[in-house]
Amino acid sequence: MARRLVAEALGSALLFATVVGSGIMALQLAGGNVAVALLANTLATGAMLFVLITVFGPVSGAHFNPAVSLVMALRGDLGRADALAYALVQLGGGIIGVCVAHAMFEAPIWQLSSHVRTGGGQWLAEGVATFGLVLTILGTVRHRSAWVPATVALYISAAYWFTASTSFANPAITVARSLSDSFAGIRPVDVPGFVAAQFAGALLAAVVARKLFDVPHR
Repeated sequence: MARRLVAEALGSALLFATVVGSGIMALQLAGGNVAVALLANTLATGAMLFVLITVFGPVSGAHFNPAVSLVMALRGDLGRADALAYALVQLGGGIIGVCVAHAMFEAPIWQLSSHVRTGGGQWLAEGVATFGLVLTILGTVRHRSAWVPATVALYISAAYWFTASTSFANPAITVARSLSDSFAGIRPVDVPGFVAAQFAGALLAAVVARKLFDVPHR
């Protein structure tokens, strides 16, 4: 269990540092072109997801996401106490990753975001993003388990662009990004709406996946 928790914390730290750090770098180099910055942010995040899931998947399952851990607990693939421990280290490791990203770019370590992300469209986008992510994970695990790193990385890369919220799809990263007043940030006051939509999307995906992918018991 200790090894699994270290894997989840370290993976979350590296993933969250990638999201925030690549956003800072992209905006600096793009000269204010937000589309180019988002593209660079997307490529870095997708590439890091592929690597981290490949490396840490055999150790902990490479969730890096409390919504994913919750669904795995509800399906009986992860103990409930273990899921809570996963969520805590995902959040803690992720916050450390965000602070490290700030330090690398010589920005204030501790920040609060002023980036407004709220409204019905944004909440719907987060529900859709998380629904698609969890459905992708469960479907790929069921039918093509070796493809999980690729399908998750490709899904998130696509969701950055087809969702109005740029696909946070992760309650832990939502909280951590509220502590970064950067391209990737979200105001702390906007976090609860995103997190509620993410968990709703994840739970709906769990129901749909059970109907679509699970083998019926006779």
